[in-house]
Amino acid sequence: MRDSTVRDRISERLEAASVPPDALVLAGLEGYLGLLARWNAKINLTALPVQPPTDAALDKLLIEPLVAAPFFPASAEAWIDLGSGGGSPALPLRLACRLGSLVLVESRERKCAFLREAIRALGLEQTTVINARFDALQTASPVDVVTVRAVRIDADMEALLRRILRVGGLLFCFGTPLESASYSVTHEADLPDGSQLTVAARLR
Repeated sequence: MRDSTVRDRISERLEAASVPPDALVLAGLEGYLGLLARWNAKINLTALPVQPPTDAALDKLLIEPLVAAPFFPASAEAWIDLGSGGGSPALPLRLACRLGSLVLVESRERKCAFLREAIRALGLEQTTVINARFDALQTASPVDVVTVRAVRIDADMEALLRRILRVGGLLFCFGTPLESASYSVTHEADLPDGSQLTVAARLR
């Protein structure tokens, strides 16, 4: 499959989700997808078919993160992504939201190696990777944004979020229900696979 065809397909999926395609972001998404496909042939980064990618894979890996971009606060100075895995949603969202610093938290070293290479290849500044389990994560100070995908917000996760997300900071939950009196939902959006994006502000 030619690169131009991949880019066209990404653009079509963005338009189907009513996300305006930006040329710089589109080029970054294409680069990320190519890198993910090459590494996925050697280590298990995603179970989704990426070589060639299906529409469902494009939607999950690339389009979902861009659906969240309009809700990302321009004033955010620090952001943490928990359980970064193969890089989505954090890296595609980072391509669209480049202000402030981003820390990707991943417990598996081989996936951390991929994330570091993707950051380098995509030219993402102020973006770093921490190889750590959630319960061992330490931050110098609470951050403005936390993103999670398919992570249950149970008592242990709420305790972690109290440590790392400031009061008033935003929690982005991709496909994860959020039922907690500690948060107030600020935005909701349908994702391409029928699940939901929930953005909520920490109240206490």
